[in-house]
Amino acid sequence: QVQLVESGGGLVQAGGSLTLSCAASGRTFSSLSMGWFRQAPGKERELVADTIRNTGITYYLDSVKGRFTISRDNAKNTVYLQMRSLKPEDSALYYCAATDSLSYSHEIRRNSYRYWGQGTQVTVSS
Repeated sequence: QVQLVESGGGLVQAGGSLTLSCAASGRTFSSLSMGWFRQAPGKERELVADTIRNTGITYYLDSVKGRFTISRDNAKNTVYLQMRSLKPEDSALYYCAATDSLSYSHEIRRNSYRYWGQGTQVTVSS
């Protein structure tokens, strides 16, 4: 079993920055692919970014490319999501997630996530 705890959400003005953190426990962190999802009211949950184990391979949702960066610190069992140039449409509940999947297909990985954090709210004001 994997436990995930997110932190770092909050209220920020458009154009601002936030960094989300997710601390994992219960499994060897380097054996997990880690991702960040978000869900806005009335919308489906979407995979924002993820990273495959220790490969350095990452995926980003088109709308966040060039603005968000996912990174992981295996020594701290933590994954981060740096968010810059935030827009009101980035407002959502952001979830950290983990999977054993090594697939190079982000679509397969997206459907494989089975460990979830409780979520942290990000609100971007215009």
